[in-house]
Amino acid sequence: MKNQYRRTITACFVGYIVQAVVNNFVPLLFLTFQRTYAIPLSQITLLVTFNFGVQLLVDLLSVGFVDKIGYRASMVIAHILSAAGLVLLTILPEVLSSPFAGILVAVMVYAIGGGLLEVLVSPVVEACPSDNKEKAMSMLHSFYCWGHVGVVLLSTLFFSVFGIDHWKILAVVWSVIPLYNAFVFVKVPMADLMEEGEEGLRLKELFRIKIFWILLLMMICAGASEQAVSQWASTFAEKGLGISKTAGDLAGPMAFAILMGTSRAFYGKYGDRIQLDKFMVYSCCLCILSYLGIALLPIPQFSLAACAICGLSVGIMWPGSFSKASAALPRGGTAMFALLALGGDVGCSGGPTVVGFVSSMFDDDLKRGILAGIIFPVLLLTGIILCRKMKTE
Repeated sequence: MKNQYRRTITACFVGYIVQAVVNNFVPLLFLTFQRTYAIPLSQITLLVTFNFGVQLLVDLLSVGFVDKIGYRASMVIAHILSAAGLVLLTILPEVLSSPFAGILVAVMVYAIGGGLLEVLVSPVVEACPSDNKEKAMSMLHSFYCWGHVGVVLLSTLFFSVFGIDHWKILAVVWSVIPLYNAFVFVKVPMADLMEEGEEGLRLKELFRIKIFWILLLMMICAGASEQAVSQWASTFAEKGLGISKTAGDLAGPMAFAILMGTSRAFYGKYGDRIQLDKFMVYSCCLCILSYLGIALLPIPQFSLAACAICGLSVGIMWPGSFSKASAALPRGGTAMFALLALGGDVGCSGGPTVVGFVSSMFDDDLKRGILAGIIFPVLLLTGIILCRKMKTE
């Protein structure tokens, strides 16, 4: 019974690689867009905000239609849109009167696909029969990290060999992955998230449950704890150590992503021997220590090492919060997963914003900003303790 769902789980792993592609490929081309299409950098930086803004909207709207059209159809549509957006990126800037408008439309198309994937992939894996769902969830989320690392390394290799002017070829090559996975999802078995005859909780019912609000706060803090350091790691490396951008990217966000993926893969392998609550508590404590190390250690190299360790500490936070929600609210259904994804995205946007805002108040001192960001792992730790307390009452 369980063996027949292996292909489904593998396809979900690839689904998170697809999301990593749509989120991390285009930022590598920002300066190329600026040079090729004469687009001001102020407009180009809006693409990241627009991408995640569309994904947030999709997270919210998916509550109304995913259950109606079904998970299989939604999965296929998500992958096709992701592929279409990458292909349109190579066409629309050339054919529309405004190249920026063309890029924006392409980003919107793949962002809809990426937003759907974020809502769909976790519940599909959760529904598949397995011996330890927490292990499967952690391993699933590790593939976003490996996808992120792969996109940056393989794209950098391609650009160094063939030249960045041939980026359109690479965009089409990356689009093959979601297109292939769309065909896979047409055939793989899909388990029902709910037992036969059961219905998922509606929004009004979810909003009345106290533990849901704690879990939602945990998801916001998980996203914020992760991105508050990840998004600023490259800048911190460049400013703190005075090294090149390439070296800064490798020493900062790349090391962060590798260690975050390692943490998730470790729990995915050995999670049946480790209690999730304990692993999350220890990870939160390590995260708090890493934030303190980044902000307070006087030697820049040690602060940068603390950035990498932060990646290790935040690995379990996002998938662990999903797993705790599934265990606490087994009838949460699509509405719960969509709102948790929404909360995670809010945190991913809000965490770096808080760090940037506080830093700007202290003459762009990133150490002060990251010190302020320590509130996120502290609140997440508080949420874990409150969830445990509510179980025992």
